[in-house]
Amino acid sequence: MACDLIGGGRADQYLYSTSLKQPGWRDTPASCERGRVSGIVYLAAALAEIAGCFAFWAWLRLDRSAWWLAPGIGSLCLFAYLLTLVDSDQAGRAYAAYGGVYIAAALLWLWAMEGVRPDRWDLTGAAVCLIGAAIILWGPRGG
Repeated sequence: MACDLIGGGRADQYLYSTSLKQPGWRDTPASCERGRVSGIVYLAAALAEIAGCFAFWAWLRLDRSAWWLAPGIGSLCLFAYLLTLVDSDQAGRAYAAYGGVYIAAALLWLWAMEGVRPDRWDLTGAAVCLIGAAIILWGPRGG
């Protein structure tokens, strides 16, 4: 059974049908749900990290009050906590895969919060990063 991660396209079916995490591992509703939860956690972590970093940016570069640091620090703590919820046995692999999501989320922030529309090179780079993140997180592992 292939996961219906993002609309059930062939790329998703290929990704999950070839991602044998362990000998005998199969796509099940539970494994598909873990993939969805990881995606949601990565998006929430990206929002928390970007918001936390922006608080410091606002304080240091935009002359905002030092009070901006309090929610910024809280947001960065939330970011660190959220990454521990990703379904991965190795922290480094979870962090590496998160990098692709962060890049895409940063471009969304650029557009939504700063009013600068990403160009085709931004979008192409983000797509490459997201593909790389998927390979890192769900690629087959030799046992």
